[in-house]
Amino acid sequence: MEAVAKLNNVPTSPQKMRIVVDMIRGQKVNKALGILKYEPKVGARFVEKLLLSAIANWQNKHEDVKLEDADLYVKTVTVDGGSSLKRLRPAPQGRGYRILKRSNHITLVVASASAPSIVTSEE
Repeated sequence: MEAVAKLNNVPTSPQKMRIVVDMIRGQKVNKALGILKYEPKVGARFVEKLLLSAIANWQNKHEDVKLEDADLYVKTVTVDGGSSLKRLRPAPQGRGYRILKRSNHITLVVASASAPSIVTSEE
């Protein structure tokens, strides 16, 4: 039992966002929320809201199971590069240097640790 949440075009470079995301990968949901709440990096705010959205998606998908009994954890988190805004910065002697303002896409999957797993036996 899992739920997915996606956030597109976050105005932060993928490299900076991966630092934040690596802290919560594989953690229990409550611990991940605690980490993100007190993390000073800018990307932590976006990931925290995304994690809350994934939890809400899981609740809507599994209305018959209590959230406390589910034992949710962050299964996978991926950060992919998004579109880049191209800007010019004035440079000496009438030149212009190009600046890339990067963005990223985040995909977060929350799963239940107490879910019955399907076991396939090969005989």
